[in-house]
Amino acid sequence: MLLIKTRRDTLLSPLQAVSGIVERRHTLPILSNVLLEKKGDVLTLLATDIEIQITTSTTGASGEGDGAVTVGARKLQEILRSLPESSEVSLVLDERRLQVKAGRSRFNLQTLPAEDFPCMAMSDGDIKRFTVTQKQFRHLLSQTQYSMATQDVRYYLNGLLLLLDGEEIRTVATDGHRLAYSSMALSEAPEGLDQERGLRHELILPRKTVIELSRLLSDNEEPLTVEILPTQVHFRFGQIHLVSKLIDGRFPDYQRVIPATLRNVVIVDRSALLQSMIRAAILTNEKFRGVRLVLSDGSLKIMVANAEQEEAQEEIEVDYNGDPLDVGFNVSYLLDVLNNTSEEKIAWGFNDANSSALLTIPGNDRFKYVVMPMRI
Repeated sequence: MLLIKTRRDTLLSPLQAVSGIVERRHTLPILSNVLLEKKGDVLTLLATDIEIQITTSTTGASGEGDGAVTVGARKLQEILRSLPESSEVSLVLDERRLQVKAGRSRFNLQTLPAEDFPCMAMSDGDIKRFTVTQKQFRHLLSQTQYSMATQDVRYYLNGLLLLLDGEEIRTVATDGHRLAYSSMALSEAPEGLDQERGLRHELILPRKTVIELSRLLSDNEEPLTVEILPTQVHFRFGQIHLVSKLIDGRFPDYQRVIPATLRNVVIVDRSALLQSMIRAAILTNEKFRGVRLVLSDGSLKIMVANAEQEEAQEEIEVDYNGDPLDVGFNVSYLLDVLNNTSEEKIAWGFNDANSSALLTIPGNDRFKYVVMPMRI
């Protein structure tokens, strides 16, 4: 049966959108597949790893009759990517094999029954809903996601806190060594917030969900609708519908981590600091990523020494006339914040060499980055 006949890109683009969550090795072989379902000229693609599910659809899929099948997502994607851009592609289902035809190329792929595909059950309960632009939400994620923990035993740190507070959204991430905070204003409070709880609601998005959203969201003004249920969150944008389970846990009180008072603040050019850090980091290694920062009137020195007796020193001019400081930091933590901020100037506040530093954007209280010092 001829299932689908369409242009290569008509099939490849939605396939790339859903296949990012597909694991290469899985205990359930069918989870390595993507579900293709055709009704009329509409083709729906669905992928899941049990924790996250992504659905998208495309039109222009002509063919005889309707049908559904699951096939290896990675293999189909690699086949389509390797074909010429202007290719006309046909998918023919013959018993339990899917034949991919394009020009003189033929590929026969194993399939598994569509009825065996483990689609996520949709959660019931009260819905909280808000709409922002894709660009706004992508910016919120980009300013905080790099601080998420990776495989921490404190499972609630392996994700990102999304906090709704009246007409404001906040995102917070921490791995115990640094913390990133960002916020934005909404035009109105999200639907469904509980008046008794002061219009506040918080949830923890899994790390994989955050990374996938960052990959899929566009840097444009198109709408993104977020629907929050008791155990799930739904993101709808363009032709994509992403469903994710939530992390069941309590996020630490981030406000206690952010220094309330700072004795000294230095204003530094972000680009100059970033380039100096990149050069100095060349002499660090994977086991020890420490850099030493020496701050004095009008000057910031960045120094590195490694086990091979090699040394690097960078010096940049800064706007500073406070207490002298000699402190060590993990250079990766500093590079993360500098690479994910686009403003020209960064304000770096501190009390002493043993307490956490606070990096902010001058004149902007919607972004904060706290980083702990390290012994050098």
